[in-house]
Amino acid sequence: MLKFANVCKRYPLTGDVLRGVSFHLQRGEIAFLTGHSGAGKSTLLKLIALMERCNSGEIWLDGQKLSHVKDSQIPYLRRKMGFIFQDYKLLHDRTIFENVALPLIIAGYGHQETTRKVRAILEKVGLAGKEHKFPLALSGGEQQRVGIARAVVNKPPIIIADEPTGNLDPELSEEIMSLFEGFQQVGVTVLIASHDIALIERMHHRVLKLEHGRLFSV
Repeated sequence: MLKFANVCKRYPLTGDVLRGVSFHLQRGEIAFLTGHSGAGKSTLLKLIALMERCNSGEIWLDGQKLSHVKDSQIPYLRRKMGFIFQDYKLLHDRTIFENVALPLIIAGYGHQETTRKVRAILEKVGLAGKEHKFPLALSGGEQQRVGIARAVVNKPPIIIADEPTGNLDPELSEEIMSLFEGFQQVGVTVLIASHDIALIERMHHRVLKLEHGRLFSV
């Protein structure tokens, strides 16, 4: 599903950020990406989303070689990915329904199909009946669930989560992780960047650890 082969990324001022990174995530696999601040986690995620391009090596996503993707094709490639962020990145002037519907509207779904899909995913993440509320009326855990619903409403084959439980207490963190495991069971690949070592140890999934730009499987 996602494959890195000897990937290197360097910047003119800071030098090598990623050095010979190689790993392979199978379809339906959950993995944690961890490492010290500045280890290269954010850069690695940006390479997957083609917010950055590697200097050498190759990356494949769902069988597609990213070095062959033209800039004009990037928005279509990103429809294969669901992005989840620590700070939720919700639109506070839009309702929960409107926030979750956004990827479907961009993809050109009609009103009836959008409504059906949004209501179905809100029920799955435990937010049925709250579609007309605004984000600031929800708790932090509920806002993160909205972010997850938005990320998966168009059924992408891979979810990329950047510190998705960083603002949540341990109980809520495990609830969010149980949602990810539910998506895993239907074949979705999940890559989670996290500093939460206690959570990582409890979840018993594969761990990819970056140290000074080099990757180690734990």
